Amino acid sequence: MFRSFFQTQLRSIHTSRSLWKAEDKRLMLKSMPKKDEGSHGERSVEVEATGFNRICEFPTVDTSERLFDNIPYKLLPIIQIKSSKNNTLFQLTTHDGQPITGRACGSEGFKNCRKGYKTCRVCINGLGPGRMSSFKGLQLAGVNIVSITDSTYIVDYPKKRPPAARSL
Repeated sequence: MFRSFFQTQLRSIHTSRSLWKAEDKRLMLKSMPKKDEGSHGERSVEVEATGFNRICEFPTVDTSERLFDNIPYKLLPIIQIKSSKNNTLFQLTTHDGQPITGRACGSEGFKNCRKGYKTCRVCINGLGPGRMSSFKGLQLAGVNIVSITDSTYIVDYPKKRPPAARSL
């Protein structure tokens, strides 16, 4: 009995603080710097839907013949954005897929992104952190975005395991 009394007393002695208070956690989180995933100037200007024409919200049969800045929709250039975990890649193509120019945000930022094209379509691919900031960067540069297409491939998990390599 005497031995069990000392064991229980020793177990209750701690060298560190056992419970955190909610105020301590709030102070710790306030002292940490905020995580920034956007581009420079993204939060300084409020981006709204002013670049969009609200006349036709959904595509119709005659959308391909509709004029945007005197250019039919089917002839508008396409900006293809591939957003990966480490970088965001831009490629400006013609309406039939011929590349005009390409840029990477890792090396360029959003400098010189207009290249003389004022009205275009945007096709976004990938789930990286530069996904929405690239779209906002194009809006801040003054590009009139007519449509946004998301062509991100969604993988169905679980995948089948590949067959074992053949041993000879």
